[in-house]
Amino acid sequence: MNDSRKRRPTLQDIADLTGVTKMTVSRYLRDPQAVAEGTRERIAAAVERLGYIPNRAPDILSNATSKAIGILIPSLSNQVFAALVRGIESVTRPAGYQTLLAHYGYSPQREEEQVASLLSYHVDGLILSDSQHTARTRKMIATAGIPVVETMDLPEQPIDMVVGMDHRAAARAMVTEMLRRGRRTPVYLGARLDVRTRLRMEGYYQAMEQAGLAGRHLLTEQSSSFTLGGELLEQALARYPDLDGLYCTNDDLAVGALLRCQARGIAVPQQIAIAGSNALDIGRAMSPQLASIVTPRKEIGCEAATLLLARLAGAPLTERRKDLGFSLFEGGSLG
Repeated sequence: MNDSRKRRPTLQDIADLTGVTKMTVSRYLRDPQAVAEGTRERIAAAVERLGYIPNRAPDILSNATSKAIGILIPSLSNQVFAALVRGIESVTRPAGYQTLLAHYGYSPQREEEQVASLLSYHVDGLILSDSQHTARTRKMIATAGIPVVETMDLPEQPIDMVVGMDHRAAARAMVTEMLRRGRRTPVYLGARLDVRTRLRMEGYYQAMEQAGLAGRHLLTEQSSSFTLGGELLEQALARYPDLDGLYCTNDDLAVGALLRCQARGIAVPQQIAIAGSNALDIGRAMSPQLASIVTPRKEIGCEAATLLLARLAGAPLTERRKDLGFSLFEGGSLG
């Protein structure tokens, strides 16, 4: 098996760079306040410059493969990422690899902490769920020298490899279909404001602009939920009383909006057409069924794991970006 790890910076490297002893560096890492302020600042700068990663694995493993893959997801409760993990493990488990799962609550700073933690256990590779990372996260990954697959999105310049879909194009296709069916004043509802929410909003505005219509949106940094979807519907009706459609960044918001419409006696899709993203099972159980973008989450996980294991086996990198596409589920809520 090909081991692509680079030599990781050591305590001695930090000591040599800062002009202190290795014992002083070790003391700083255990408790930064235990060393003098000037020394503390020099060591901190060296740690940052070298991308130092603490080693939590036994020394005997420091130069061996761990047969473990680190997976970073933003949420443990979101069905979207549960499907991604199932796809990954359908490939890694038969190949004899364990998975170490960490979540970061959509925070780049928390992702940085979790990446450092996973790398400290000498995982053989990483599968990430986002494409925006802190500079230190990128530095640590570069220092580790292991294969990495970013998933869900399609960044133009991935860290290593990427498997995902074009959320902008998917949103544009859904809104275009909504307009084709006669809607003229649909509003975009977004929550949490992560990368995918922003890309979908861009797709919404592209579709509206192509149709010669003015786009309108309502955004919140709150986490998506059915309850929030109902609240955003109320706010949208108060701000845009002429709205005749809603395109929601995900099915949680869309289902919540649909349920609130039904509670208020607003006919869907006759008065308001509603569409979401991710095609969760609950949308299929609604009446009318929720129109949504089908995102190939499990397939993305399978392909990401397949690429990662191929690299670990020494296969050459022939393609860095893989777009697995999308489809539209044109449920009855679309009209």
